[in-house]
Amino acid sequence: MKNTKCSFIFLFISFLLFFCGNSVAKEVLMVPVVIDGQTVKLEMIIYKPENSISPLATLVLNHGSTGYGRNPSDFKRKVEYFYPLIEFFVDRGWAVIVPMRRGRGGSEGLYDEGFHENRRNGYTCETKRSLKGAERALTDINASMNAIMQMPFVDKQRLVIGGSSRGALTSLAHAALHPENIKGVINFVGGWVAEGCIDADKTNGALFKIAASSTVPSLWLYGDNDYFYSLQYSRQNFNNFLSWGGKGEFHEIELAEGVNGHSIDLFPKKWSLLMDSYLKSLKL
Repeated sequence: MKNTKCSFIFLFISFLLFFCGNSVAKEVLMVPVVIDGQTVKLEMIIYKPENSISPLATLVLNHGSTGYGRNPSDFKRKVEYFYPLIEFFVDRGWAVIVPMRRGRGGSEGLYDEGFHENRRNGYTCETKRSLKGAERALTDINASMNAIMQMPFVDKQRLVIGGSSRGALTSLAHAALHPENIKGVINFVGGWVAEGCIDADKTNGALFKIAASSTVPSLWLYGDNDYFYSLQYSRQNFNNFLSWGGKGEFHEIELAEGVNGHSIDLFPKKWSLLMDSYLKSLKL
């Protein structure tokens, strides 16, 4: 979640600028997918340049958690905090798809991504339950990607996956488990449980180790003063990732004093040049 007042203000302004200043077609779909033998409809928001000609280079953005997971009303909110990143790609002729996993936004099913045994306590720090929740998220992402690959406007030769926080780490892991057609991974402040969790190294480390088996080059963007992950902690995760065989580049983003570094995706001036350079390196 975005935890500072200025982040919410920036989000609102970005929303107005995006939809008032750009020719963008937005569509909300309920997409049937098969998960564990059952058909479930997942909500997906699709953004494309107006009057675009298919096939389009496509970015799939995966959402994060709901802060500490203690407010069930947050589970049903649409994931609509990616506007600066969406604008960046749509302006360059890309399609952007934001799928919501089970129980998030309008998606059917139970939202169950690593909660404490007593769900009122929110997300757990216990490794076994946390990783089970991450496995559930990866199952949903795989189902989403299978459906997205069948969408007629998606250029399967120009497909990038990414996200923020939990969505970023699961995108890295998905690219390792299912590398077909994925050209790159964008990691905004990726992690699964907060650094303050007693088992954070075990939980996050297990997922970053899975991610490191990927041959897909990744872009890692982390901010200072992140309420969940310090730069020192995130850089250590990246160094571990490299030592396990992962491919990527790490960049530190500095924001104004008092701004939560977990919200760096809202500040495109801080990462636009890095993103352009990364896409160029992928020949995209």
